[in-house]
Amino acid sequence: MEGIRHKMVNVNGISMHVAEKGEGPVILFLHGFPELWYTWRHQILALSSLGYHAVAPDLRGYGDTEAPTAISSYSCMHIVGDLVALIDSLGVEQVFLVAHDWGAIIGWYLCLFRPDRVKAFVCLSVPFMPRKPQMKPVESMRLFFGDDYYICRFQEPGKIEAEIARYGASNVLKKIISSRKPGPPCMPKDNAFGIKPDTPITLPSWFSEEDLSYYANKFNKKGFTGALNYYRAFDLNWEQTAPWSNTQVKVPVKFIVGDLDSVYTTPGMKEYVNGGDFKRDAPMLDEVVIMEGVGHFINQERADEINSHIHDFIKNF
Repeated sequence: MEGIRHKMVNVNGISMHVAEKGEGPVILFLHGFPELWYTWRHQILALSSLGYHAVAPDLRGYGDTEAPTAISSYSCMHIVGDLVALIDSLGVEQVFLVAHDWGAIIGWYLCLFRPDRVKAFVCLSVPFMPRKPQMKPVESMRLFFGDDYYICRFQEPGKIEAEIARYGASNVLKKIISSRKPGPPCMPKDNAFGIKPDTPITLPSWFSEEDLSYYANKFNKKGFTGALNYYRAFDLNWEQTAPWSNTQVKVPVKFIVGDLDSVYTTPGMKEYVNGGDFKRDAPMLDEVVIMEGVGHFINQERADEINSHIHDFIKNF
C-alpha cells in the first residue's frame, strides 16, 4: 500500500477516515458490505498512476470512521450528506464516482440528489433500484424471498451480531468473501452463514490471509452494528425519498456486474438490467458490462480489468 495517505476529515458532524493517493481529477470510491476503503487498494494504485486523485473513505459506521449509535443516523440522507461534505473538503465541484454493493446504492442516491457533483459514475454490482411507492422495501423482500432472506435477517438489532460473534469475524468475513452461490442470499436460522467447524473455508486466490487479517482486525475493533444499520434503514430511506418517486438519474453511467453475482442472479434483476427498464430509469446509461465467471467482489477478483473499465469510461469526460 506504498504511498497511500491516510487522514481524518470532519464531515456532517462525524469524523471520517479517508485513504488517498495521486493528484489530478478526483475519483471517489465507495465500498460496500462487509468491506472498507481497503477493497479499492488495486484501483487506488492503478488510477493514481494514470493522473487521478483516488479517494476512498471508510463509510459511516465502518473501519476508522465514526459510528453513530442510532439506526436513523444511517439513512441515505446522512450518508450522502457525509459524501457531499467530503467532496467539499477536497476543494472540487465534481468527482468521478466508482462504487460497489452498498456503496453503489449510496452512489445512486448521490447521483439522484446531487447530480451536479458527479461527472460520471462507474457502478459495480448493484443497479439503480427505483422507489416502489406501493410497499416498503423490507416488507416487499419478505414477501418475495421469505424471512430467511439476508436483508430480513439483518433487521433485528443485535441478533445477527450475536451470530457473527458466535463464529468470529474472521470466519464470517472469509465465508462471505469466498461465497459464489448465485441467487438471493438466504440465511437459515440454525446457521446463518453456513459455517461448519470441520469444513475449512478456502480463500480465493485474489484475497490473501493478509487481506482477511486487515478486515477482521477493523471489524473486531469496530463491530458490525454500524454496517448492519444500513440495512435497518432501508424502510427509512423509502420514507425519506418519497419526493424523488419516478425521478430519473441524469448522470453518465457505466454498469459492470459478474454473471455469478448474487445480486445479478436474484430473480428479476437480469430482466431489469437488460430489458430496457434500467435505461429508462437512468437514461444516460452508456454501457452495461456482464463479466463471465465473476462473482460479487468484482473489483478485487478482476482488479486489472475493472481498472481498465474505469479508465476507459472516465477518460471521455
